[in-house]
This record gives sequence, C-alpha cells and structure tokens, in this order.
Amino acid sequence: MLVERISEDSVSILTPAKVNLCLEVLNRREDGYHNINSIFQAVSLYDRVVFRVLHQKECRLELAREADLPVDGRNLITKAYVAIRDRFDLESGLEVYLEKNIPVAGGLGGGSSDAAATIRACNILFDLHLDRAGMSELGLAVGSDVPFFFSGGQAAVTGRGDHVHPISLPTDYWMVLITPPFGISSAESYAGLKRGLTMPAPDRYFSIYQGVEQLLEFLARSRNDFESVHLASHPELGRIKDGLLASGANFCRMSGSGPTFFGIYSGEPDRSKVRLCCQDCWQVNYAQPVCFGGKGN
Repeated sequence: MLVERISEDSVSILTPAKVNLCLEVLNRREDGYHNINSIFQAVSLYDRVVFRVLHQKECRLELAREADLPVDGRNLITKAYVAIRDRFDLESGLEVYLEKNIPVAGGLGGGSSDAAATIRACNILFDLHLDRAGMSELGLAVGSDVPFFFSGGQAAVTGRGDHVHPISLPTDYWMVLITPPFGISSAESYAGLKRGLTMPAPDRYFSIYQGVEQLLEFLARSRNDFESVHLASHPELGRIKDGLLASGANFCRMSGSGPTFFGIYSGEPDRSKVRLCCQDCWQVNYAQPVCFGGKGN
C-alpha cells in the first residue's frame, strides 16, 4: 500500500491488486472455510481510496465512477470500518471516496485490498496504535485475503489465509491481466471443487526463487485448482489464455477463483500483439510485481 497523509483528518491510499501465482485448495474446514497453499504477489494495479474523518458513527462510501459494487453495509470497506468501530468503540466515522480500477469479482483481491486500506486508515486517523499483527487479525474477520495486504507484497499464504509467510521473489518481469465481462463467485468456485473434510497436505512454497527463469520453472510445476474447473464451464477463459500465450507470454494462469488470467512476460509486452489477441469486451491491464515495507503503519 502507498499511503499519503493529506491533512490531520484525511488520508489517501493506493491499494494494490494481487495475483495468485499458484493456488492449491486443500480440505474444507469445520468452520466452513478451506485451507489453501498459495503464493500471493502484489501488482501495480491500484484502487485509490481517500478517507476523511466523519463526525458521525457511520461509513459513507462514494464511487468515483459507476461500478457494479454495493456502497452499503455489504461493501468490505464498510465491514472493515464497522469491525474497527465496534472493537474500539469509536465515536467518529469515515467518509470514503473510492476510485475503482481493480476489476470487481475478478480474482485479484480488490475488495480485500480496499478493506485492508480502511483498517490502516482508521489506525492512522484514530491513533489506534495497531501493529501489523493487530491489523491482520481484524482483517481476517472481514475476509480471508485481507491479512496479505499488511505484508510486504510477496508471501506464501496458508491456512484459510491467516498464515502469511514473507518470501523473496523476483520482480523484474511484466504481467498482462485480462478480465472477461463476467464474474465468478468464490462460493461457486469452491462448490465446483467438492473438497471434503480431509486432512490438508503439508505446506509448500517456501523456497526462494532468485530469477524469473527459476520462478517460471517452479510455476510450470504448480497449479491453480480452480483453473481446470472454470476452463471447462466457461469457454471464453480458454480464449483468453490462448490469446495471452499467442501475444508472447512466457506463462499464463488464472488468478484466485477467477475469472482474470495473467500472463508473465520477461520484458515489456508488445501491446499491439496483445490488442490483436483481445476482444473489445475484455478488460486489459498492464502491471508489474511490487513490494512494500510491510511494517504496519
């Protein structure tokens, strides 16, 4: 996250998307969630969120542009504020202005990133003195992906998303992210996997990959468990994957529970080749992996 203090009672935060470089879905837990093994990487596709102190105990959310996104209590920004308000008995609220650039329900963690930014903004504006672990704990109550966004931007993520282990990955490559004009709910994705209450596999993915070539070799041996399920039921996703590879991607995979696919390029992608392989209705974003301090405040 990139945080800018605007004034005593306002802060602006750029909230990054994430990609799942790989994702194994293990057993369904007794609490209804699933255990996972995954590598998360933050990328340079950002929402911009401006927070201002409001002298009422509520969260007012305004969108910079029209988006298929609730602005009431269903939004993760509002849920994060409510969690903070109830925990610390706040007497003030937030006025929030959201410039949404990360595709909604695209498997890129945009809502979780915005929720994490809300917790960080409250920590700053209301002097809560939470460290990274404290913010992560609050974030987990809002969504399983939220704790990752308090990390340095690269992590092996296990459990239901609550175990975030910093790792070292190369960042000298590019990505093209393509999102079709439909969403896939996480509930639909997990239902398609039909995982039972079995014991999880051992944690993996704790190696250090020092170069892009080494990272690509690892990714070729790994997987996203949702990808084959959604490729079978959504033929358009196969066309996206084929298009990315045809445009010069060294590797291509679905992120999260989809439907966004990312292609990895060793150098800057040839945008004319990408355009030739894309349909007009697909949302295309160019990004690079990013890292942050990960210290909390």
